[in-house]
Amino acid sequence: MPETSASIASFWDAFAASFDEEADHGLRDPEVRVAWAERLHAWMPSFPADVLDLGCGTGSLSLVLAEQGHRPVGVDLAPLMIEQARRKLTAAGFDAVMLVGDASNPPAEAGTSFDVILSRHLLWTLPAPQEALRRWIGLLRPGGRLVLIEGRWASAEPAEDQSYEVESEAMPWMGGVEAERLAQALRPLVKTLHVEPLLDPALWGRPIQDERYAVVAFT
Repeated sequence: MPETSASIASFWDAFAASFDEEADHGLRDPEVRVAWAERLHAWMPSFPADVLDLGCGTGSLSLVLAEQGHRPVGVDLAPLMIEQARRKLTAAGFDAVMLVGDASNPPAEAGTSFDVILSRHLLWTLPAPQEALRRWIGLLRPGGRLVLIEGRWASAEPAEDQSYEVESEAMPWMGGVEAERLAQALRPLVKTLHVEPLLDPALWGRPIQDERYAVVAFT
């Protein structure tokens, strides 16, 4: 594993046990869970879909997708996060595939053809996010969609941005990426896209002051 990837995996492994304590991570608060379930339902196809959940963490969104009748496959670089995700999905009665791997270049065993690729707050951790976007779009079936839940929070949460033991130049979108910048990167690669602000405090378990949004792009 490259040094940068190893640093990222180690960082998130250290938080695996407590990760779900954050309202938008564990979705333990009923109001937060309902808010995310409603958004996911709106973003997903009306039919049971094959969904690649990249940077899936402890699998909370994958679990919601499975409950809605979709077929999620999760990929995360942090082994302890994937352990949590597997336990979570299994305990709920779902036989979903949860894999340790580089979300920017998903392992072949995850599959090569999906209806939807989903990621939440992942792009800022990637050394080459624009390359990753091109790679992800190549995994979508004709008419597939990319759902990117992102934000720009560097000014609001500087401590998290500075937690990786890597040079800032290695993470061009460290601290998050503005909606328009992400949309500009995607427009040459997709047929259509729209940006949806995610400002509802119910999604985060608290009011937020920074930029939060989803980009939904169609191939």
